[in-house]
Amino acid sequence: MPKLMLGIPKGSLEESTVEMFAKAGYKISISSRSYYPGIDDDEIECMLIRAQEMSRYVEKGILDCGLTGRDWIEENGSDVAEIAELVYGKVGRRPLRWVLAVPEDSEIKEARDLEGKLIATEAVGMTRRYLARRGVNAVVEFSWGATEVKPPRLADAIVEITETGSSLRANNLKIIDTLCESTTRFIANQTALEDEFKKNKIEKLALLLKAALAAEGKVGLMLNIRQPDLNRALEKLPALERPTVSPLAEAGWVAVSTIVDEYVVRDLIPELTACGATGIVEFPLNKIVL
Repeated sequence: MPKLMLGIPKGSLEESTVEMFAKAGYKISISSRSYYPGIDDDEIECMLIRAQEMSRYVEKGILDCGLTGRDWIEENGSDVAEIAELVYGKVGRRPLRWVLAVPEDSEIKEARDLEGKLIATEAVGMTRRYLARRGVNAVVEFSWGATEVKPPRLADAIVEITETGSSLRANNLKIIDTLCESTTRFIANQTALEDEFKKNKIEKLALLLKAALAAEGKVGLMLNIRQPDLNRALEKLPALERPTVSPLAEAGWVAVSTIVDEYVVRDLIPELTACGATGIVEFPLNKIVL
């Protein structure tokens, strides 16, 4: 049986990736003793790989596809196909930022103040290009982890990835510039896309993962209402697309079905009731195919 080799990012994105796949319809089981998670699809084999390395293994064909940040694709200079942008993360659904940070009491206020200084980071190439664009000569040192604790004794500044900035603040660091923003990408090996089985499997995965993310924060609403009151109710509904309106067996009544943002429902239901709606049902969504 042919298999698709899928890379799952190990580390900060691991748990949220497994949750996203579950909403897309795939159950991934990770064991602390193995780098080969189980998945309830006999045509897929998974491997846990650090996001920093993912694009290199996909480019080489060791993995057919995987998930990693756009920043690491650029850092590695990898020639891979970007199948889909998937905006999700450890904390929330927002892009990650690579930022330049220094101690709160540092005299470094901007990039030019880094002349001759030492910067610690995992993104060495990105940082060097950033400094070169500004004509700044500084020492850029690869950091093996715990980068936030290095200033001021082990480094003058750091370039680190952040989602909320809370870890930087906890270590008494302040952000003085943003180098770039990055989102997660579903990437594939160029040669794998020439294989019909792998191409179809990758496209199916991309469709379902995007559908799972599109359903985040959305719910479905169904209600019954008299025909004369329908337009008033429709004016209250901020629909994803046009609501579906269907006649009921009882003359003069229609059923309405639509999708709305979950946060508006608590205000929306009383307004719909005031318009004459009855039998209002709110239901969760796992996927929305746009």
